[in-house]
Amino acid sequence: MIFKSKYPDVTIPQVGIYQYVISNPKKISDDKVIYVDGITGKSITYGEFKHESKKFAAGLQDKLDFKRGDVLAIFSPNQVDYPIVLLGAIAAGGKVTTANPKYKVTELSYQLIDSGASVLIAHPDFLEVAIEASIEAKIPTSRVLLFGDEEIEEYKPYRSILINDREIEPVSYTPEEAKTTTAYLPYSSGTIGKQKGVEITHTNIAVNLAQLASADCKLGPHSIIMGILPFFHIYALTALIHAPLTHGATAVILSSFNVKTFCESIQKYKINHIYAVPPIILKLIDDPLVQEFDLSSVNKIISAAAPLSDKLEKKFYEMFKIQIYQAYGLTETSPLLLHSDTTKDAVPGSIGILAPNLKAKILSEDGHELGYNEPGELWVHGPNVMKGYLNNKEATANVIDKDGFLNTGDIGFQVAPAELEAVLLTHDAVSDAAVIGYYYEEEATEIPIAYVSIKSGYEQSQALAREIQSFVDGKVAQHKKLRGGILFIDRIPKSESGKILRRLLREKLKNDRMN
Repeated sequence: MIFKSKYPDVTIPQVGIYQYVISNPKKISDDKVIYVDGITGKSITYGEFKHESKKFAAGLQDKLDFKRGDVLAIFSPNQVDYPIVLLGAIAAGGKVTTANPKYKVTELSYQLIDSGASVLIAHPDFLEVAIEASIEAKIPTSRVLLFGDEEIEEYKPYRSILINDREIEPVSYTPEEAKTTTAYLPYSSGTIGKQKGVEITHTNIAVNLAQLASADCKLGPHSIIMGILPFFHIYALTALIHAPLTHGATAVILSSFNVKTFCESIQKYKINHIYAVPPIILKLIDDPLVQEFDLSSVNKIISAAAPLSDKLEKKFYEMFKIQIYQAYGLTETSPLLLHSDTTKDAVPGSIGILAPNLKAKILSEDGHELGYNEPGELWVHGPNVMKGYLNNKEATANVIDKDGFLNTGDIGFQVAPAELEAVLLTHDAVSDAAVIGYYYEEEATEIPIAYVSIKSGYEQSQALAREIQSFVDGKVAQHKKLRGGILFIDRIPKSESGKILRRLLREKLKNDRMN
């Protein structure tokens, strides 16, 4: 059975994403502050954004010979001028790949090479990794530029090179070009395998903004949004960079999370709209410092990227009397799919209903369509579904069927099991390995845990488990570390075709933890 959204379809935008975000249906004044640094107070108005992004685009063309279809990479935590770089590259006709600033050299160089990036804009605090990765990716020093105002060694601030007086008329697209032209290349594990470039088109992101507006209709020039989620992630890319421009809202940008700065910003800027993830909710509940601040300006929190337990949602409301709504999506859907019903009959804490223009089906393990209240795998269809995985037709075919339905797989801060398994298999003691996600109540999120079989000549011990865990953790970014630890198993369960039966491992883990 095919399920359809109960909402009427939104009109699918017929323009490129730059034209869409500055179309200004709400008649926003050029003086309206759109982005503000929550620490320094440095701000960018709507008018400044338009001028600076078009100057950045001109600089790319004039100084770096950046052409339509070229790829610019951003390697930085949240910055007040991150949107200028992001959408400036789009205005120049380029694509943008956004990288996690916590990546190690091998992870960043892989993304730079795989995406075909020819320009890298990096934060000075992460320059050492950026330099090594850019060398591996054969990006010349002259095309590696910095946020900020300081020149470090031979690496110059992008403003000193690219921002001059000339502004360009942003590259435009026909409706068909907007539908097929890639704008963003965030990286995702998908449901299996190594990180893959997700081709998000101009139409994908524009229509998802329209879907978000329908779901979150209270956004407007009065909205002051907390900008804490990492900009490289599709959730923040949509909700914190693009949505403020389309709604005339103000985003208060923080580069990292700590309870004191977070609460100070709410109190200082009277933030009323927060996009969050479950670990943030947990920290606000657990830290007594929160009680010292006035959070009364907040009238809505939307939690996404991982499930928020009903227990945490209820406890938060009891403490702060602030309603939390949940949303669900993934990188491959730009990202919004489901959101809490915001009507008076809504059930707080529930994931809710399909966003406009979407259809869904639930399939059993053997591929049969299921009906209401029958557990199975969620497949979705809509104009916000990605174009595909970059240069990977096989992976695309594995997740998008002949009717255009996408297999959603897992949600969250995605960790590719196969990527960690490949690292595990390079350890001398490991003969086979399988990684699964385990919901960890203390962190209010899923964490990776590994089952390993060891070679003859080695003995199962806590010391060996710690050694293997440390070996892997030294080679991957923070969110990929095996925080659930290493568990030994005599044989990894697999199907006749050799596919790891992760469901059996999850059941085993659940049973072992209960006993």
